[in-house]
Amino acid sequence: MGTGREVGRANGELAWALGPGLEPASSPRGSRFCSHSSSPQPQPTGVLLSLPGHPAHTSIPAEPVQWSAFSLQVPFPVCCWIDDTCQRPAWAGGPRATRSLQSPHSASKNPTETQKAREAALAQDPGPGVHGSGAFLIPYVIALVFEGIPLFHVELAIGQRLRRGSIGVWRAISPYLGGVGLGCFTVSLLVSLYYNTILAWVLWYLLNSFQHPLPWSTCPLDLNRTGLVQECQDTSPVTYFWYRQTLNITPDINDSGAVQGRLLLCMAASWAVVYLCVIRGIETAGKAIYFTALFPYVVLSVFLVRGLTLPGATEGLLHLFTPDMQVLRNPRVWLDAATQIFFSLSLAFGGHIAFASYNPPRNHCERDAVTIALVNSMTSLYASIAVFSVLGFKAANDHGRCLDGNILLLLNAFDLPDQSVSRDDYAAVLSHLNATQPERVARLPLQVCHLEDFLDKSASGTGLAFIVFAEAVLHMPGAPVWAVLFFGMLFSLGLSSMFGNMESILTPLFDQWVRPRRVPKEVLTGLVCLACFLLASGFTLQSGNYWLEIFDQHAASLNLIFLAFFEVVGVIYVYGMKRFCDDVAWMTGRRPGLYWQVTWKVVSPLLLLTILVAYLALLASRPPSYRAWNPQHVGATRAQSPFAVAIGTLRAM
Repeated sequence: MGTGREVGRANGELAWALGPGLEPASSPRGSRFCSHSSSPQPQPTGVLLSLPGHPAHTSIPAEPVQWSAFSLQVPFPVCCWIDDTCQRPAWAGGPRATRSLQSPHSASKNPTETQKAREAALAQDPGPGVHGSGAFLIPYVIALVFEGIPLFHVELAIGQRLRRGSIGVWRAISPYLGGVGLGCFTVSLLVSLYYNTILAWVLWYLLNSFQHPLPWSTCPLDLNRTGLVQECQDTSPVTYFWYRQTLNITPDINDSGAVQGRLLLCMAASWAVVYLCVIRGIETAGKAIYFTALFPYVVLSVFLVRGLTLPGATEGLLHLFTPDMQVLRNPRVWLDAATQIFFSLSLAFGGHIAFASYNPPRNHCERDAVTIALVNSMTSLYASIAVFSVLGFKAANDHGRCLDGNILLLLNAFDLPDQSVSRDDYAAVLSHLNATQPERVARLPLQVCHLEDFLDKSASGTGLAFIVFAEAVLHMPGAPVWAVLFFGMLFSLGLSSMFGNMESILTPLFDQWVRPRRVPKEVLTGLVCLACFLLASGFTLQSGNYWLEIFDQHAASLNLIFLAFFEVVGVIYVYGMKRFCDDVAWMTGRRPGLYWQVTWKVVSPLLLLTILVAYLALLASRPPSYRAWNPQHVGATRAQSPFAVAIGTLRAM
């Protein structure tokens, strides 16, 4: 072959013409070839070979060569490393498909948990209605502006520019940062294991929702069929169905118990659905996401309309939006808001880097970052209104039953006529009796019935979906229909979240040439899903819920903060602020403004470092523990185990 000639420069490096006799696969690995076409449609284009520091040993083609796999819509030469990224698939729907894949699962899921931020669809993530309701919005918005959006932009931009998965991106920036990518890969793998376990629980509830009455509406008969199961009577039908008929939970983590066949089958079905959706990467996931993204919004809208018409909805919304400014004095509130952002936007998992690597090179990643973050927050607020209207309805029902029980005690104790005391008159009647016959009233086992107390009684984590909301739908007309819609929405949201988790696992594997060329991509994807299923099968033990809670506490939060800190430092201080800003300017058409540069260089690293230190101090002051089922205490009580402490500490390290 003849010697090529210089025809231009791309990113400061010489670009040489590549002849038709040289395929990209036959070029030295680590070289780059570039497109020189600026046409809006794929056109026959010359292909350039850039060998930094070396002459190109190719000739200029006499006729244009069609390189359909790499015809880019760019106005000047763009280079691509000669490896699998040159043949990298793209979103069929353009950048909009990326937004639809990234935003709904994080945006729709997070308003329903009441304490800790955990990524597990509606069953696991909190939103702005935590810690004093409306007051939580203040630290949440601050964390979103100075931590969430800047880091989100970094992940989208660096993934789109370097066109690799999480491991490849950080190795390309510096070999010393390869551990950051490996950390993102490991966290996504661990989260996927217990995340899909929650999907298996959701599927179990969904399947049981296709019957009337719902199986968690009444206590079952005992073995002699002469009465109701005592454990159910000691708690409630909803709680009993969750802890006994679903989990069949053991008293503590030291008793592993047996594998629950029904949960194992549901887990296998969940992994099978995930595999079918990601079998061909973004090609199949991009199609499935249109359902998993739109269906939750439809169901949320239906729940919103129905919830606003229920009695007690107004009280639930007032509870959501009434700020308690005193809670802002609690440092834990600010820490929870800061850590919530990681789960709300799915930061530092590596999924956004993987998704962005399939974007067109000149996609406006800055606009995507801001749009997705704002849509996420608005959807969280929208979903919070729907959820709290239904929870307000449940609280109103519980409050009414509490009043009815007290009224019955008063009627029997003071020989009052039936129906002579209404709920509205109860407070006045009780006040009168307290003034006239205080001793008799004091001997009655009256309950304290304040609506605010019932609004404050909300479970955290999985208990919100499988106990609180499952009980709420029982009081709604046509309960099975609402149960099917609710758990169908949870399953859909969980699937869209699993797309991100699996892409965080599969993309680095494919980028690192783990798959032999003769092994189809579908086969390796199936092997990964099978391995995850086998590893996660331990969560189907009777003690599986305890292990899941330990993983939930230690597999993500601290690691994500640590990884996010090194992501910002790696891009801004190792890759270089000027170089990164040049890349963003090339991709978006304008350089990042003062807000981006200040947050990237100063605010976000300091904020992440502060959060990391505060979180370590919190872990040191609060030993790891888990919830143990105790029917005598009407639910789960907090228990500590040396075994759990050791596992939790090792996991945190």
